[in-house]
Amino acid sequence: MSQHPLRIGVVIGSVRPARFADTVSRWFLSEIGKREDMEVHVLDLAEPAVLRELTGQLDPSGATPADEPGLAARIDGMDGFVVVTPEYNHGYPAALKLAVDQAYREWRAKPLGFVSYGGAAGGHRAVEQLRQVFAELHVVTLRDTVSFHTAWERFDENGRPYDEDGTAKAAGVMLDQLAWWGHTLREGRAARPYEG
Repeated sequence: MSQHPLRIGVVIGSVRPARFADTVSRWFLSEIGKREDMEVHVLDLAEPAVLRELTGQLDPSGATPADEPGLAARIDGMDGFVVVTPEYNHGYPAALKLAVDQAYREWRAKPLGFVSYGGAAGGHRAVEQLRQVFAELHVVTLRDTVSFHTAWERFDENGRPYDEDGTAKAAGVMLDQLAWWGHTLREGRAARPYEG
């Protein structure tokens, strides 16, 4: 197995000004940051450059400046992904769909895990819809996920989950799967490019 750390893109899928994604993603980034086998790259859809690119799909005058790497190029450079997504109205955010559609071949033959949050369903409906979208892009979605039901009640004032041991264990299971698939698919792509 390759000893080089996997380049993992953590996609933060909400762009709402008062989003709860900041709390969830800060916790998850602290968990994945403990891994020595992963190099983390945050792909926050609320970043001004990313928002300009996403809205540029609707308004051609809002194109990403030439000196900034586009989202597709950033996706292309990753070995795997984790999407942090809320559930809005039984689905995932529109900005996340725009971001997914910025690339095609760049997603292929790479693993992807989910950290979801929401109300009673914990974001599971958003995740199930995203699995269908990513299947079309030839992405390997991981079986195990991390989810927060009634998320705003699950974190203390310091942004740590009340069930810190349980959530850390769930994250560890998912990240172990991500590592296995990440190394296996990276070696596979290097040995035989994936055409789909």
